[in-house]
Amino acid sequence: MNNQNPQQPLLGLRTAIILLLGLLTAVGAGILTVLAGAAVASGILTGGAAFAAAVLFFHTIIA
Repeated sequence: MNNQNPQQPLLGLRTAIILLLGLLTAVGAGILTVLAGAAVASGILTGGAAFAAAVLFFHTIIA
């Protein structure tokens, strides 16, 4: 039996970590925004902006 996996992973480890950290940042920012009394839509928009900023930030600092 051939135990080799001819398919490459969909995402590399570095990419997965960067996206996971961006997602955690977005969720945290969105939750804090809603808990501060803003509307849920504002929390979602804040989370999206935080995700974009976090991905750029972590892409820069993770070698």
